[in-house]
Amino acid sequence: MLEVKDIHAYYGLSHILFGVSLSVKQGEAVCLLGRNGVGKTTTLKSIMGLNPPKSGRVWFKGQDITALPTRRRVSLGIRYVPDTRRIFADLTVRENMEVAASGIKQAGEWTIDKVFDLFPVLKSFSDRRGGHLSGGEQQMLAIGRALLGTPQLLILDEPTEGLAPLIVEELEEQILMLKAAGISILLAEQNLKSALKISNRCYVVEKGQVRFQGSVEELRQNAEVRAKYLLV
Repeated sequence: MLEVKDIHAYYGLSHILFGVSLSVKQGEAVCLLGRNGVGKTTTLKSIMGLNPPKSGRVWFKGQDITALPTRRRVSLGIRYVPDTRRIFADLTVRENMEVAASGIKQAGEWTIDKVFDLFPVLKSFSDRRGGHLSGGEQQMLAIGRALLGTPQLLILDEPTEGLAPLIVEELEEQILMLKAAGISILLAEQNLKSALKISNRCYVVEKGQVRFQGSVEELRQNAEVRAKYLLV
């Protein structure tokens, strides 16, 4: 589904990513783990074309998308939910969804009603303004808007950050339902417990480099990696 090979990325003159490589298979959930500022978000933005890599390649479904603008990557079936969520605070939940749906040229499997089935709380708050939602509800709305494009690859940046434990558990189950529905997922997380519950494989990032890659079980068994790079 996705293959990233040896990408180097910069912010201005600052070298942020040093040869990052990763892959995501069809129907698989893969997590980037690491502390704040290690390059997780930069990796996701590089994949989306928001901060294009200076070197290295990115392939999606066998197509080289390294030089494609973000809008073309979106049209190919990639959706990105940033950690800032970026919902429209003055629009209602339904209006937020309708704006997202209006930008889609061809209707897909995911409709507003189907999103409401996945996130029942959004249906009950459909007339509430986005700015009046809790953090967890805003996250669900952000993911719901992304689903309206019927993505094949969903990229989530810190989806559980700042959320109450009960909301985190609910969101974990909903993301697992998306994976079961065949959507490939790439997420960046600091919440190790959530990451291990959701993911099939993990990449541990430190100072812009992948320091570990392997299955969830391999990471569970590697106390040295967890202690050195994840502080657990």
